[in-house]
Amino acid sequence: MSDARSDLPAVHKLLDDAEREGLTETAPRDLVVRAIREILDDARSSNGAPPQDGWLAEIRRTVESKQRPSLVPVINATGVVLHTNLGRAPLAAAARDAVVRATGYNTLEYDVDAGKRGSRQTHLRELLTEITGAEDALVVTNAAAATVVVLNALAAGGETIVSRGELVEIGGSFRIPDILEKSGSVLIEVGTTNRTKLGDYVGAISPRTKCALKVHRSNFRLSGFVTEVQTEELVETMSSRNIPVVHDVGSGLLVDLAEYGLTNEPLVQDVVQTGATAVFSGDKLLGGPQAGIIAGPKDVIQKAAVNPFTRAMRPGKMVIAALEATLRLYRDRSAALERIPTLAMLTADPVVLRDRAEALAGRIEGAVIVPGTSSVGGGSFPDAELRTTLLSIPTDHPDAFLARLRRHDPPVIARADQGCVLLDPRTIQDGEEKDVVKAIVGAQGHRGTGAEEAGEAEE
Repeated sequence: MSDARSDLPAVHKLLDDAEREGLTETAPRDLVVRAIREILDDARSSNGAPPQDGWLAEIRRTVESKQRPSLVPVINATGVVLHTNLGRAPLAAAARDAVVRATGYNTLEYDVDAGKRGSRQTHLRELLTEITGAEDALVVTNAAAATVVVLNALAAGGETIVSRGELVEIGGSFRIPDILEKSGSVLIEVGTTNRTKLGDYVGAISPRTKCALKVHRSNFRLSGFVTEVQTEELVETMSSRNIPVVHDVGSGLLVDLAEYGLTNEPLVQDVVQTGATAVFSGDKLLGGPQAGIIAGPKDVIQKAAVNPFTRAMRPGKMVIAALEATLRLYRDRSAALERIPTLAMLTADPVVLRDRAEALAGRIEGAVIVPGTSSVGGGSFPDAELRTTLLSIPTDHPDAFLARLRRHDPPVIARADQGCVLLDPRTIQDGEEKDVVKAIVGAQGHRGTGAEEAGEAEE
């Protein structure tokens, strides 16, 4: 009995066929060869079975797949404003323009007036101190890196005091104890999960104490029989002992949003005013690119600035450009609320959201509007429920419907509940409505069998 794997076509034979079909005119020849080899390897693992649609069709599909970019824009219709899987904060138009300008030669580390080398931190330092009120500021690649940098600079070889109620796990399974370990500082836990008092911190002070760390519980809440020490009180107690206080505030809120029902997230300016060193993200509530920001007393920032970790974790030119442009918008509160997409979405008028949902529903067969809630996401304001109006589309196969929306160009990311596909206009950006309607109409026009629908849902 012959082995079908021995009857597989040769690479050069399939390459000749591909060249005759013009594939090597639209794709590099080496890429076509790699695609052919992969297809033949798959066939060998399937006992020599040829592709269902034929060799050339499979080669074309594979080559096209390899030529498509992996990182592509999507339309976020989930209602989760800071969607970590979708890149968190979308940049303001000013920030996007700044990134484009930064792609060429620029003044990243060049002082034009002096005609000599400068520092990349100068582009952000003045803006950050102006907005936060801090004496000095420093920017690195992300918030976890910022925490490692400042703790290594202040407390490597010594001890850092932290409340047990603040030993949290952040995204990606990173935990505060692990970050402390990497910083070279020894963790000293005080208090209990739900109650930590000032006396607990004071009782833990030793000659090896180098720092006290507070961590904002941004992605969950403790309620009930709970006590925690406020930053101002902790700073006052520790400063008399020359022990710096670092407060990881998480999301980087620079504008008070209490009037919109968003509370219990620390304002960076308030933390800095206590004398603590604030550590926060650039791509969450701040609404900029991924970055870690350290703002606080000049002596602390100077120690962090000369730390070797800072050199290893310094931001690139496009991050600096985007963050600078975003921070400039904060000089005018109304401009920040209107022009920074994260803030605009969080503060969107429910009446406007209803009007947008009604406009979409009027263009889609069978769609209705229903009341619902959006969420902030990104580990920020975990208890907040933002009132919105959802576009609801009934379907027998919601998972398959969602899969078809994801296959649209650009992909539309939505959610499903109780047999309906739901889209939230809060996170659909201006100008994206046409693509949303087109994707939904296309998904509705698919007429697959139940088995096909189930198969699509599994893809």
